[in-house]
Amino acid sequence: MTNTYAAVCAAHIGDPDVAASRMFGADGLKVANKVFAMEFKGKLVVKLSRDRAQALIALGTALPFDPGHGRPMKQWITVASDSSLDWLALAAEAKSAVRG
Repeated sequence: MTNTYAAVCAAHIGDPDVAASRMFGADGLKVANKVFAMEFKGKLVVKLSRDRAQALIALGTALPFDPGHGRPMKQWITVASDSSLDWLALAAEAKSAVRG
């Protein structure tokens, strides 16, 4: 498993509905004008359903994402590159969740 943001970009940028974007000063990917994945401080950050995000946090495989204002965002999680979670699968799940 290769948990790199470059691999995530390569897997999604070929989709004509996906565009590169910036959010919180970080490189990201968006679909339907909504960011679904980004790299922040060397970690993958994705937007999932609130229930799915909370489940991954409860399992200890992800952390809530706080962009620095002291309030974690409810549907966003951050995942380290050495996590057992597959970044490619998470990004695909996030794209699907954001796309609706």
